[in-house]
Amino acid sequence: MKRKLFQALIILGLVSLPATATFASGFAIIEQSVSGLGNAFAGGAAVAEDATTVFFNPAGMTRLDGQQITAGTHVIVPSAKFTTSAAPTNVAGAPIRDAAGTAIASGASASNAGEIGVVPNFYYTNKLSDKLSLGLGINAPFGLTTKYDKTWAGRYHAVESAVLTININPNVAYQVNEQLSLAAGVSVQYIDVTLSSMVDGSLFDGTYSSSPDKDIFVENTADDWGFGFNLGMLYQFNEKTRAGLSYRSQIKHKVEGNVTSDVPSAVDFLDAAGLFADQSINGSITLPASASISLYHQMNDRLALMGDVSWTGWSSFDELIINFEGPGIATKPNSPTTENWEDTWRYSIGASFKATEVLTLRTGLAYDETPILDEFRTPRIPGENRTWLSLGAGYRLTKNLNLDVAYAHLFVPNSSFSKTATLGSEDEGRGTVQGEYENSVDIASVQLSYLF
Repeated sequence: MKRKLFQALIILGLVSLPATATFASGFAIIEQSVSGLGNAFAGGAAVAEDATTVFFNPAGMTRLDGQQITAGTHVIVPSAKFTTSAAPTNVAGAPIRDAAGTAIASGASASNAGEIGVVPNFYYTNKLSDKLSLGLGINAPFGLTTKYDKTWAGRYHAVESAVLTININPNVAYQVNEQLSLAAGVSVQYIDVTLSSMVDGSLFDGTYSSSPDKDIFVENTADDWGFGFNLGMLYQFNEKTRAGLSYRSQIKHKVEGNVTSDVPSAVDFLDAAGLFADQSINGSITLPASASISLYHQMNDRLALMGDVSWTGWSSFDELIINFEGPGIATKPNSPTTENWEDTWRYSIGASFKATEVLTLRTGLAYDETPILDEFRTPRIPGENRTWLSLGAGYRLTKNLNLDVAYAHLFVPNSSFSKTATLGSEDEGRGTVQGEYENSVDIASVQLSYLF
């Protein structure tokens, strides 16, 4: 029976992982533990109360007895409603038009770019001896989905953006002595990227009408496998207090794929001229390194307090370039977008209260910086700084089976978007668009843990 349950949970994790999420800080997904979400992930590298410690700090595996399996699912509901603050125009100064052929005005609203995402994760740990523990994590550490209508004001900047990662992460932990545990792991990571936008066909026929009937839909899809590593340390000061430190390396992906174009009949001469030929593409994406330091303190038999400071090296994401391996798109050999992201910090505090022998209540508060400067924000990732407020509960259903649930609301201030189309710039064909996003995020999660 145990073997069948173990196999079923592995299959569940592998089948569920292709779902994607959106609106993390940058596009990192910290939603890797439901028990952790209840505390706003405070103390993530030090708590080590279930198998999700494989992700946050694998050194915590030495605190777990026997074998444990944890499988969780997070439903992320983001909102990003865009409203123009000025009438959008093309590089010639002519208005960009909507589906009805009417010039889009200041104050026009786009459809909600936020897409509901489902983020599952799966973990397994096995304490082989008093000193040695093994673990496996299968999760999605990065993800993104934003999607707009093909006739919105900023359609020449972006229509759909989707990033999916699947990370397979085996780890080993060793308890050096009663105070110190060390761990290391490797990551085998798959990434799949889809980036699409409309191209203004009227810029090629000289009419500069920027009307949807002449728009060309261009979609880039690419994928890759990459490799990285992670390290962890857990130090027990005394029976009540411990600290954790964890690090995850950069993972560099050299993605390869294809670009396809859908040229409408109104500008079919562009198709005949081969300016939008389907062809192979390549590019590179460096997913950032991250590090966390956490503290956990048991105040008494019922109350525990925790805190965490985390860093993410988003400055590695300075530019996104799609290289065309054929004749190019509209004679251009590549499509560049300047990002110039900055490193970020995340701060969190949390508390757990053991209400009864079988019920634990959790809460947490966190502040999460955005890596995106206002002048470099794009519609693909319109995020801002975020303040987390989280609630959760853990319930022991049986001696071997635990249920965790959690909810978090993320308060996200409005974010601005402003791009200007000038001759020779990377936004020349994308148009001048200015406006503001109204943002928010809600997360609801459930998790089961089985001990044997």
